[in-house]
Amino acid sequence: MSEDRIVVGQIAGAFGVHGEVRLKSFCAEPADIADYVPLTDAAGRTYDQIVLTGAAKGVLIARVSAVTTKEQADDLKGTELLAERSRLPALPDDEFYHADLIGLTVVDTGGAELGRVKAVHDHGAGDLLELVLPGATATVLLPFTRAVVPTVDLTAGRIVADPPAGLLPGPDPEH
Repeated sequence: MSEDRIVVGQIAGAFGVHGEVRLKSFCAEPADIADYVPLTDAAGRTYDQIVLTGAAKGVLIARVSAVTTKEQADDLKGTELLAERSRLPALPDDEFYHADLIGLTVVDTGGAELGRVKAVHDHGAGDLLELVLPGATATVLLPFTRAVVPTVDLTAGRIVADPPAGLLPGPDPEH
């Protein structure tokens, strides 16, 4: 994915039979997704218009450019919608777009590598960084709080973390 585009939402499937879609917004204010049009998808399709028509269980209901049938809406299920970074607001120093965190190296406070950020998740209780451990395919979830992650240095491409004891695999220092 290009660094000049950010995933701002995902189509979750059809809503009804007239071409409306269920839309997951990844924006701080979910309805703001409609302000960032035109949006594109990974295949290069452009969505020039998004009209929000309602909300249902954690998603927005919307009409999307050129989608007029349930079948067209169903075909878009899982489609990520990307906005040009230049259209998005600048963030305060202590906030980050998830896309900017993915791929960063995570080190402990002593500089030892803990892993790389594979994904950022938010299940309602705050963001979690999914780390791929060095030399492994296993992943671990790291709370993305100021206490656990005191430093994010986008310029250097690294995150400094102080994970709670026992969170990461390795020798148990108490035994």
